[in-house]
Amino acid sequence: MRKSILLSLLLLELLNSCYKVDDNKNLESCYSNTNVQSIFLNDTIREYVLYIPDSYDEASTVPLMLNFHGFGDSASNYIINADMRAIAESETFILVYPQGSCSEDSSHWNPCPIGGDNKSTADDIGFVEAMIAEVSSKYNVDMERIYAAGYSNGGMMAYGLANYKSDLIAAVASVSGVMLDCTGPTNHPMPVVHLHGTSDGVLPYNGSNDWRSVQSTLEHWIKLNNTNIVPTVSTDNSGGMTIEHYEYDQGDSSVSVEHYKYIGGEHVWFNSTFQGQNTSELVWNFVSRYDINGLR
Repeated sequence: MRKSILLSLLLLELLNSCYKVDDNKNLESCYSNTNVQSIFLNDTIREYVLYIPDSYDEASTVPLMLNFHGFGDSASNYIINADMRAIAESETFILVYPQGSCSEDSSHWNPCPIGGDNKSTADDIGFVEAMIAEVSSKYNVDMERIYAAGYSNGGMMAYGLANYKSDLIAAVASVSGVMLDCTGPTNHPMPVVHLHGTSDGVLPYNGSNDWRSVQSTLEHWIKLNNTNIVPTVSTDNSGGMTIEHYEYDQGDSSVSVEHYKYIGGEHVWFNSTFQGQNTSELVWNFVSRYDINGLR
């Protein structure tokens, strides 16, 4: 009996080892991460980079910030280019950089439900839901203060969560991203900040046959949130380029829709500052004003 059990365990370990080797080989053909957490979901290993600040104290609830990379990138690389770790330390929030799945040798995000306008059949909305459940089971997460941000295709993913996971997401930020045509049943006023360059050659500021314009995206959220339709506008040119800030405020639950327009800005996570704040600070300072019930 004991030999039978040992043989079964050995066979199981061999099968698991073979699976892990094959899976890791497939992952490395598309991206490579270090110091990652893993979730087994829908027969696939999904990864994310988790940053817990030294200022974290398990006795207190803290916000959770999700930041999604662009098309073809890795979480480990993106955390360097869109680094929010210093802010996580000073403001005390948990920071997650999720990893998109592979399709045709490129990592990507699917902002729409399965069967929508997606790049593959990967269930990224389900992945995010499972990831939030796992992180919140290990750390003291304030479930009313979960935020989503992203760059390019990652910005699309943030909008996807605003549409289809508003029961979990309190506010979103998109940097050089757009919203796809799949717009879902957002069930509470959704604060949105959108940062975009006027010379973006990948996701054009004024839209194209394939992509919405920035203004079309803003108008969706202005209407949904019932904000003022005439914005308050301010300009700053002290941080390396001219940046115009548009604020559509006084929405339901006191939420606002805001836009930073980078004159001549390209398809990047911006290095220029607005009134002394870099992109990561602009994102955090906006979303952190809100919880899932609106203005805090």
